[in-house]
Amino acid sequence: MMSRLRQYFITGLLVWLPMGVTVWVLLWLVGILDGIFLGVLAAAEAVTPGLTPLADQLRRIPGLGVILVAIVIFGTGVFVANMFGQWAVRQWDKLMTRIPVVRSIYSSVKQVSDTLFSGSGQAFSRALLVQYPRQGAWTIAFLTGKPGGEVARHLDGDYLSVYVPTTPNPTSGFFLMVPRADVIELQMSVDEALKYVISMGVVVPPMREPRPGQPVPAQVPGVTGPVTAAPPPAAPSMADAAISRPEP
Repeated sequence: MMSRLRQYFITGLLVWLPMGVTVWVLLWLVGILDGIFLGVLAAAEAVTPGLTPLADQLRRIPGLGVILVAIVIFGTGVFVANMFGQWAVRQWDKLMTRIPVVRSIYSSVKQVSDTLFSGSGQAFSRALLVQYPRQGAWTIAFLTGKPGGEVARHLDGDYLSVYVPTTPNPTSGFFLMVPRADVIELQMSVDEALKYVISMGVVVPPMREPRPGQPVPAQVPGVTGPVTAAPPPAAPSMADAAISRPEP
């Protein structure tokens, strides 16, 4: 009886948990956008006190902040798509890089965002299988590129930069530089690999066969040469076979 009640409870939890987390994330995003809108209104009131009645009316409209912030973001993308907009962004970048303290934060965030959201970049372009945290233990990782600069000069051989996420929260993890020969590229998509990590291995992606004409082991875009797995274990010797042979 208790096992059946527990099964019913877990079944109901599996129904409501995804819905609850989805609603929580959406409310969190709406709160951020509304916070930006309210911050702009507060700044406008401080500069122009006569806007207080209008600002009070705007605050009472539900969802207005989300709509206006989304419109501003979309309009910024349209503006930056032309030559004048790109020039304005370059001037803004030069201004931000001249301000102490702000320069380091702005430059770091810009480099990370440009890398993650660049359509031609390698960041999170492939799901990989790597040995971590020890030899023989395998985990999911994501390709982020190749080591460069001073680090690359100290690495003997061909290495890949990978990100190993933690579970069930993939926003934290570890950055590793591993030999290309120790990496296996997976056929699953990045989204499927993330679901596999978040579910702690419960949600298994479907098996995908290599596409016709695709080399095995597969190629990683932007990296010359194949991505291969570690060499298989050596075959047992005759002595080992004799030991394992059952007695008559």
